[in-house]
Amino acid sequence: QVVFALNQTLLQQESLRAGSFQIPYTTEDLIKHYNCGDLSSIIFNHDTSQVPNFIDATLPAHERITAQEIDSYFRQELIYKRNERMGRRVKDLLEEYPDKSFFFAFGAG
Repeated sequence: QVVFALNQTLLQQESLRAGSFQIPYTTEDLIKHYNCGDLSSIIFNHDTSQVPNFIDATLPAHERITAQEIDSYFRQELIYKRNERMGRRVKDLLEEYPDKSFFFAFGAG
């Protein structure tokens, strides 16, 4: 799976360099959606996620299954488990220091 993920990442980067693949959003798009309070339409879209996108309709069936397994693994490890760890840490701090004020800032992923 690691070799597959590396190959897919390299192919995607080569396509970007060659101009045959373009990222569907710009930094300005992210800022605009953030300022409008509309993050769900762009941030949580798979194409704009920080999780690499290995799923490609042109892949053979067995490689598409591998891509889906990797996608699921990354989402679980990089997003869901991270959020659970951060939530526990925040909860622990608030419970340990109930009379203190805190400021927490979280990225969109």
